[in-house]
Parts: sequence; structure tokens; C-alpha cells
Amino acid sequence: MHDDRSLVEARLKRVLDERIRPAVHPESVPLDVAVWNAPGEPVPVAEGLAGATEPIAVGDRWGAPWGTCWFRVSGTVPEAWAGRTVEALLDLGFDENMPGFQCEGLVYRPDGTPVKGLNPRNQWVRVGAPAAGGEEVLLHIEAASNPVILDYHPFLPTQLGDKETAGSEPQYTLARMDLALFDENVWNLVQDLEVLGELMQELPVDGARRWDILRAIGRSLDAVDLQDVNGTAAAAREQLAAVLATPAQPSAHRISAVGHAHIDSAWLWPLRETVRKVARTTSNMTALLEDEPDFVFAMSQAQQFAWIKEHRPEVYAKVKRAVADGRFVPSGGMWVESDTNMPGSEAMARQFVHGKRFFLDEFGIENDEAWLPDTFGFAAGLPQIIKAAGSKWLLTQKISWSQTNKFPHHTFQWEGIDGTRIFTHFPPVDTYNCSMKGSEIAHAAKNFKDKGVARHSLAPTGWGDGGGGTTREMIAKAARMRSLEGSATVAWETPADFFTKAEAEYANAPVWVGELYLELHRATLTSQAKTKQGNRRSEHLLREAELWAATAAVRTGSDYPYEQLDRIWKTVLLHQFHDILPGSSIAWVHREAEKTYAAVAEELNGIVDTAQRALAGDPATGRTLLFNSAPHARGGVPAGAATAVAAVGGGTLAPREGGGFVLDNGLLRVEIDARGLVVSAYDTGAGRETVAPGQAANLLQIHPDFPNMWDAWDVDEFYRNTVTDLTDLDELTPVQEEGAVSVRIVRGFGDSKVTQLLTLAPGVKRLDIETEVDWHETEKFLKAAFPLDIHAERYASETQFGHFYRATHTNTSWEAAKFEACNHRFVHLEEPGWGVALVNDSTYGHDVTRTVRDSDAGTTTTVRVSLLRAPRFPDPETDQGVHRFRHALAPGAGIGDAVREGFRINLPERRVTGDREVAPLVTVDNDAVVVSAVKLADDASGDLVVRLYESTGGRAGVRLAAGFEAVGVAVTDLLERPLADAVVPELGDGGVQLSLRPFELITLRFARG
Repeated sequence: MHDDRSLVEARLKRVLDERIRPAVHPESVPLDVAVWNAPGEPVPVAEGLAGATEPIAVGDRWGAPWGTCWFRVSGTVPEAWAGRTVEALLDLGFDENMPGFQCEGLVYRPDGTPVKGLNPRNQWVRVGAPAAGGEEVLLHIEAASNPVILDYHPFLPTQLGDKETAGSEPQYTLARMDLALFDENVWNLVQDLEVLGELMQELPVDGARRWDILRAIGRSLDAVDLQDVNGTAAAAREQLAAVLATPAQPSAHRISAVGHAHIDSAWLWPLRETVRKVARTTSNMTALLEDEPDFVFAMSQAQQFAWIKEHRPEVYAKVKRAVADGRFVPSGGMWVESDTNMPGSEAMARQFVHGKRFFLDEFGIENDEAWLPDTFGFAAGLPQIIKAAGSKWLLTQKISWSQTNKFPHHTFQWEGIDGTRIFTHFPPVDTYNCSMKGSEIAHAAKNFKDKGVARHSLAPTGWGDGGGGTTREMIAKAARMRSLEGSATVAWETPADFFTKAEAEYANAPVWVGELYLELHRATLTSQAKTKQGNRRSEHLLREAELWAATAAVRTGSDYPYEQLDRIWKTVLLHQFHDILPGSSIAWVHREAEKTYAAVAEELNGIVDTAQRALAGDPATGRTLLFNSAPHARGGVPAGAATAVAAVGGGTLAPREGGGFVLDNGLLRVEIDARGLVVSAYDTGAGRETVAPGQAANLLQIHPDFPNMWDAWDVDEFYRNTVTDLTDLDELTPVQEEGAVSVRIVRGFGDSKVTQLLTLAPGVKRLDIETEVDWHETEKFLKAAFPLDIHAERYASETQFGHFYRATHTNTSWEAAKFEACNHRFVHLEEPGWGVALVNDSTYGHDVTRTVRDSDAGTTTTVRVSLLRAPRFPDPETDQGVHRFRHALAPGAGIGDAVREGFRINLPERRVTGDREVAPLVTVDNDAVVVSAVKLADDASGDLVVRLYESTGGRAGVRLAAGFEAVGVAVTDLLERPLADAVVPELGDGGVQLSLRPFELITLRFARG
């Protein structure tokens, strides 16, 4: 049998492109168009509607970068079109290959009522169905001329990513502004042919079903009169009816289609533009829900609902009605779709607290699923947080992007560091922008890894990233694949419907233990250092503000700043979105983030200062109190305030033979050679050297950094092939003051300069390293290396509410792929009885490698912290300027020491003059147990909430003593709601006794007398 498949496919493509699709709107008349260019930032709707317009014609250029133009389109429906369906076709100059990444519009009626959004795949507005003929049409379009930043190949540096550098050159050409007839018969023929043509390409070449479809398509095309498509479309459809009516096999894979529009809260556009993107998309989706009774749409990110509520109440009213009907589904239960690698413990918890509470307060809805389709990997502490928030499922898509290893499951149980398991699904359709192509649905069925034991998967359906959502074409295609032989079956369902069915059919799903590491986008742990520093600083300032405000409220009756803290938390959580915190947004986003973080710091410092001032008493005494916000005692001061005591003893600083200096405080002796490198860090008590023989620590190294793709996102392993050690020295100066001994080191390299201060303080076994880099490199990667004389097959990285172990070797491709990984405040390596911690105040990316020395066959394990990058896309000036980092090397540290030192460097003590020492509100008698939050309950009841966790990975018995009158205690979830099945500890003698599993997280709520 002759296989003329390719000929039919070629014929189908041409006839669709050149004859059938154009016939969907067979007749048209032009609309009159006028425009008003809004000055500056977007204006309120009323102002836009009232703007003084000037005529503009199709073919004219419009829209400066990041500008807003208000178009007024008007016309009259021809009398001859009476009884026909009429649409306005409004093409602002779209490139249909880039939905969500360019100009967009929102259409309004003259009274300001929003109608629907415009984007490259959605350019129509229904005028009449049927039209009466002769009616006047008047519409307004708020059009955003967002420039195209991402063109995929190549990634070229552009100044368009910031309104301050983008210029004023018009970006778009007005393409079409018409009234047109809509031929539903032809439109349906397009959907028929597209679904069958796409499905046919995925079927076995020698299968009977493929041949049935092939011949039916051929007969259909034969039935089309190319000079009268509209008159012959019905006959062409008849030739396809039989193959479209053949039902799916009972064993067919089953797909739950969920309407979706993944809208990045910022990325290649600023936050203010996302507010408008959400309004456009939700206007479209609420309109589509009215037209399509089977359709279900889900939208995550409580922040985006809050934006509509604040800025577009008329759109929000439609959303609320659709939510009440159960067809517009708030999903995910998080404030934003955040990064999950870098947010700290409390911040990750608060993503769920604020997200779930918003959905409960606004809609009465409790989310069971976490919805994170585009997040760049998942930290091993997340399952416990999801469960503690009252959720039980997770959906993501991004792991399908991994470059090296194909993840072995699509549906599985994910086990976190504490043993918590979360039922998890990766949609095998391999996209969160499914457009219901027959080829996508066939791919999902073939790709599904869990065949034979499960047959349900989910398809997030709709244009995303920049929004847009589901289209009427996608719904039409889904209807044709509800039961279609050769295809998976498709039904519109909510996320909860899908998860309930999937979990029921797969009771013994396989288990994956540990992090879900994305083998891509590793450089997001380092790009845009100031954004990451702003996040880390904000997290710890929030801890301080809650702690001291709660203490002041309990001790002095001061007002607790509920609303202020709530607002600041939401600001910080917003900036943890997975394209802001990872550093992969345009310059405008990060420039604004830096200003926002500065404002947050000022406001939180104000809360802390006010509370501490109220607690400290009379400053006239001149007595200095030390306020300790860390969860461990410091200088004998627990998490309270006591009179500052000068450190006992001091260090010595002496010249080193051969050049350099020796720093010694009796606990640690550090040798810095003539190059300014640490060649020895000797643990005096243990008699143990930290630095590997013949090696130097705190060695700055620079690499060329030009990944194959995704500049701000990626670092490819070949970057290691070329490295330059920065050993040239401009200055090596000793410094000695207040018992501490230091060495100042200055180096120049390229167009940049680095200044470091290495300090050995009295009474501590820790070398503090302060680094200032004036960075002016391009496409370079700066790291600091610490080669350690330690033999360890694994190392610990702090993550949320605990730590996670990774291998130091590369036995398998899975281990080799983790050549850049995330830590929070510390990494820790250990031989039995002796370990080393490297702590930081604001960096996340690092790598760990292991080599065997030729000299003594010993093992050198090298930890390198990632400091700075210099990608040029999407921000051509990424990280240029001055940066300051703090690290510390702690020889002889156990894992508990690493935890303590990590908090210490991130929560420096504060000194306040006053006459009152301040007892802590709570204390614990086991250092393995960390108190992560002390605050008043969010419901303003005055109850005190304490969150704590076991931090070392072992069992821990602990007594929590309450330094206030407590009349009751409850174990709660993260939202501070009592857990019905929890064992409530007995409240006695002013405290409770607890027993914690490894890394167990507990939230306690104390009622105060």
C-alpha cells in the first residue's frame, strides 16, 4: 500500500493556512480608529476613556516601550449582515508565535465595563450572535506596548528591559481593526481537521486508525471548493464525522484538562504590568466560562487575586461569582508561585499561611494542593511544610526540563527530610501551556511513566507565562477528544477532582526521597546578588520584628503591629516569586526590588527599635543592653536582652615566616600567607588542621560564564574547564582592635576590585570573612574556594526546617548533575568526631568536589561558595557595582554548631541603652531544638504562637519554658488552627515537655492569662 501520508499532511497544511482559516471571517469592513497616548504610567480607566484621541490607521506605528495607548474603535454593522454572527477583529500588531510576551490589550465598553483581553491568540470580540444589522459599535482598548524581550535565539542583550533605558521608538504596527462575519461552520471544520491531523501524526505508521484518519482527511479536503469554502464546509465536515465519532478504547489514558494561565508575577515585565495581565486574563476566562458550560479554570497565587480586588473591583466581582459557581478555582494555596530552594523556613511557611488564608477569607475555600508548575526545583524540606499548612498534594511541571536524567515517575509519593510524604504529579504532557493539540495529548499518553498501575494525568491548558489563558479553540479540541479512538480521553476537571482520582487508583505509588533537583537553571542561585541579599535580610528582620514586638506587647502592653507586619510579609513573599528571587527578570524588576527591600528594612528596623526601646527602659543610665534575636544564647544572653559584657581575652597577630600573618586566639590559629590566602586554620583543642595540605582557602576564582542558553538562569558544567586563581595582591595589612585581630586584603582583577577583612574574634573558634567586591566584569563567575582536609562522602546543606545531604562524589549521573546546588545559612562536612562549617549571610549557590591527593592519598574536599555572575540577558547590567558578603569558616563544628553559627551571622546582636534586662518569652533546654518564630497570633486574640523544629536530624526531648502567664496550649497547623489529631502537651510549671522526631516541625499556640 502506497504511503501518501506526507502528501496529505502537506496538502492539509496549505489548504488550512491559505483557504480554510481565512474563510472563518469571510467578509469584513474596517472600523474607524483613534488613539490617545497616555503619558507615563498607566492611568485609571475613566481617565483612559476620556483621553483626547487622534486618528490612527492600520499600518501606522504605535506604542513606545512600556507605554499605554487607549484606542477608540467605532463602526456600524452592515444591514446585510442581519441574522449573522459578527465579531470585531482587533489585531494590535501581534506576532502569533509569542503569546504573552508582547503588546496586549483589554477591551472596554463605553461605560468602562471590561469585555475581554486581547493577545496574539485571542483577537476577537463578539458583537452580535446574531447581529440585528445597522447597530453602532463602540469599543475602547487599553493597549500595553510591552516590548519583546525574549526572542529565544539568540539571547541578545537589550536595553528594553527598563523603562529608564528603553527609549521611545514605537514598537508595533497596527495590523487589523475590522468588523467581520464569523462562520461557525468553517471554524468547526478548522478544529476538526487540526485535531485529526495532529493525532494522525502521533499514531503508528502501519496502524489501521492512522489510515482511517488519513483517508477521511483526504475526502474532506476533496469536498472543499477552494473558491467557495463557506458554501462547502458542511460537506467537508460530513466526511470527518465518522472518524470523529469513533470512541476511545476503554483502556485509554485519561487526562484531566484544567484551564490555566500561568502568569509570572514579574519576569520580562514589571510588577505593575502583571496587575494588568491578570485583569486581562481573568476578564477573558470569566467570559469564556459563561459561554462554555463544561469548562473549568484554575488560577493560583493569592497575590494576583488581591491585585484584582484592589485595582479592578469590577473584574474581581466576576471572578468571585465564578468561584462561587465552582468553575473558577483558586488553586495552590500560596501567596505566589515562589521559588522553593532559597526562601527560608518561616518564609516558606508564610507563603502557605498568607495564600491559604486569603482563599479562606475571600472564598471559603481550603486548598489541598500546592500548585507550582514552573518553579526551578524543590527543596527537601517542602513536604513537611505542605502538610503543616493542611495540604496534601503537589503539582509541578518544571522537572521535565532536566537536561541529564529523566525523572522516573509522573505520579509518586515525595518524601521530605522528616519523613513526610506528599502525593505528587508531574503532567506527562510536558508543558504548563497545553493548547490541546492532538499531538500534545498523544504525547502525554505515550510519555506517562506509570502505565499499568495508573492512567490519570493532568494537562494545564491555556497560554501562560505572560498570561492569556484558555481559548475557545482549545475547548473545541478538548470536546472532540472527550472520547476519540487513538487519543487519550479528555475531560475538564478541577485539580482536586484529578488528585482524588489519581490518588485512589495508585495507592502504592513509588516513593522519591529528598530534593527534587532541577538539572537546569542552576545559576539562579547566584544571579542578581542584591535581590537575594534583600530577601535574606528581610527574612531575618521579620523574625526580629515579630519577636521584639511580641515581647513588648506581653511585657509592656505595647500595641502589636498586626497590619504592618502582614503587609510587609506579603511584600517579601511577593519578591520570592520564581523569577524575582532567582534573578531571572528584567532590569526594571530588580531595580525596583532593591528599592523595595531598602524600604522594608527601614520599616522593620523601626518596629524593632520601637519595641526594644519600650523594653529597655530608661536610656539615661548609659547602661548598654545586648539584644539577642538568635535562637541560641550568645555571650550568655538567650533570646532576650541583658547587660553587655566585654569579651574575655583576645587574640594575637604576628608576622608569618615567609610573609603574611598568623592570627591566634587560643582556640584557632590561622595562617595567612604573603598572597593573602589562608594556608592553615588549626583547631588547637582538637589538634586538627582544616586546610588541605599544600592548598589555600578563601581563594577567589573566576571562570568564563557563557551558557548555551538562558543566560541569567543557567551555568553549564563546562564553565569549570577554565579557571583563574585571583592571587595578585594590592594590599595586605594587619588590623587589631577590641581584642579581635584582623588582616585586610585588597586585590584588583579585570575591571574589578575586591577587599576582604579576615577576623579572629576572642573566645570563638571561627574565622570571619567580610568581602566587598566592586564588580565590573562581563559573563564571568566569581567563587571563593575552601579546600578542606576532610574525608566525607556526603555533606549537609541547610534547607527549610533542617538540612539535606548531598554526595561529594559523582558515582552516578544524578550526583554528577548536581554540580551547583543550594544551601541556606550553612554547609557542613564531617568525619566522625570532627567537622567543618562554612556559613554565610546572603549567598545560596555552591559546589562541593572531592579529590585524592598524590602526596599522602588523603582526601581533599573543596567547598566553593558562589559570589557573583555577570550575565547580559535579560538584564545587561546584572550585578554591576559594589557588593558586600559575610562568611565564616568554623573548624571543629558539629552540625549543631553549624546551625548556631548560621543564625549568628544572619542575626547580629543589637545594643540599646536602658536600665531593664529583658527575660525571653520562651526558652528551650535543648540546643538541637530551634525556635523559628515567636509572634502574636494573626487573629489579634493576644495568644502567643511559637514555632520550633528539631535541627540536627536526631530525636530530641525538650522543655519549652514560657516566660509569661499561659493558661492553655494547643498544637496547631501553620495557620494557627488547632490540630484535631495532635497530642496536646500538658501545660505545667510554666512550660511544656515535648518529644520531637528528626527535623519535626511543631507550632504551639499559648493562650495568655
